[in-house]
Amino acid sequence: METQRQKKIGGVIQKDIADILQRAATDGGLRGTLISVSKVTVTTDLSIAKVYLSIFPADKGKEMMEGIKSNEPIIKHELAQRTRHQLRRVPELLFFLDDSLEYIDGIEKSLKGEENPVKNPDLLEKRKKS
Repeated sequence: METQRQKKIGGVIQKDIADILQRAATDGGLRGTLISVSKVTVTTDLSIAKVYLSIFPADKGKEMMEGIKSNEPIIKHELAQRTRHQLRRVPELLFFLDDSLEYIDGIEKSLKGEENPVKNPDLLEKRKKS
């Protein structure tokens, strides 16, 4: 169970990291790339922040994550500058790719598309009459 303090710090980190990463993507010439921070969880001792990122278009995800992970010290420094009045110590940042949007997209596609079992009952296994 997350404490109020963890949630508050997570919120601060989420807002600032989103800003830092989006600016870095724009400055780095990746104009069409959208990076959003979907969730930040902070450990109870406030030493580690797990940052979950959604990257659009999804095919850029892996490449972007590598870049973000290799620039973690720079991102952490920038975060420290921004949060120096709110946080005494900036937690270690761990970045993860959040693919829940892709998952949702897949569900929507299958509901709209041909592989919809409701519109195409042949896709469903026939129930045996007992």
